[in-house]
Amino acid sequence: MRVLGIESSCDETGVALYDTTHGLLAHALHSQIDMHAAYGGVVPELASRDHIRRALPLTQQVLDQANLSLKDIDAIAYTQGPGLAGALLVGTSIAQSLAMALNIPSLGVHHLEGHLLAPLLEEHPPAFPFVALLVSGGHSQLMRVDGIGQYQLLGDTLDDAAGEAFDKTAKLLGLGYPGGPAVARLADLGKPRFQLPRPLLNSPDLNFSFSGLKTAVLTLVKSQPTLDENALQDIAWEFQESVTEILVHKCLKALKQTGLKRLVVSGGVGANQRLRCRLNAAAGKRGIQVSYPRLEFCTDNGAMIAFAGAMRLLAASEQTAHGQQHASARQDHEVSSVATPRDYSFSIRPRWDLAELQAP
Repeated sequence: MRVLGIESSCDETGVALYDTTHGLLAHALHSQIDMHAAYGGVVPELASRDHIRRALPLTQQVLDQANLSLKDIDAIAYTQGPGLAGALLVGTSIAQSLAMALNIPSLGVHHLEGHLLAPLLEEHPPAFPFVALLVSGGHSQLMRVDGIGQYQLLGDTLDDAAGEAFDKTAKLLGLGYPGGPAVARLADLGKPRFQLPRPLLNSPDLNFSFSGLKTAVLTLVKSQPTLDENALQDIAWEFQESVTEILVHKCLKALKQTGLKRLVVSGGVGANQRLRCRLNAAAGKRGIQVSYPRLEFCTDNGAMIAFAGAMRLLAASEQTAHGQQHASARQDHEVSSVATPRDYSFSIRPRWDLAELQAP
């Protein structure tokens, strides 16, 4: 089964083609970073307009890379949510229009499920069950993952997520957009000098809170008589140490509580090299397997949407083949349904809790 995936939840347009037999055939991505950088963050209207310009050319690029045509596609998966409403509408309308024209199934995919499953695209994917640290955009969550659609929330962010804290700290330090990579580059040049808090580090639960850390950075910045380059580097270093220490500590605690020995790290912050270094060191001492998506699949991309959609479509097809009585009922479900070739109505879900997903 060849599944075309379309991602347009925020500021990146991603398209990919995944084959359930041969794996990822091709993928292409256009980032809007340069366009939004002038405004210091994502401008939703500009994002939506750019998705309109990019989606179809990227689709053709992917088909050309795979040496295939539209008639070779068996199904289309698209990001239904969460994300920016206008951006989601662009990808959804294009996906459903193509599916209707080709008379093939289509499926709305949860953006975070795409991130969650992205490490399974690698040559040596982790086996279920595992603990997943999902650190993408406004989300910092720990999940127990027992299979496709079998997700148990272990811990969540109570306010700012790790990615948001990176972005806000970047602004406080006068860095560019996006903030995460900018802070990380500056931190690589810093050294231990300042001290910032580790919010909820020793709390009895697995929740996160980074809003207070951002405020502590603001207080620290204002307290400096001279905010020279060395001070900026050292503040960035300490900030990154605080965030990564909290994330690593909570991951280890989640693994201990669940008794699992496999950890998956997904999302944009998962590309942070200091986080990977600390996790790998801690995991190596405890016999824990840690899996990451390749760096290009940490940020938003079409490959993760094509893969997540393919897994759900494949599971639905297998259910039908085995004649399970509940397959047709599940196909009518809004969240995890496979739309029939005659049903191309659609809706978007800008706010969508991952815990609402059901197994295929």
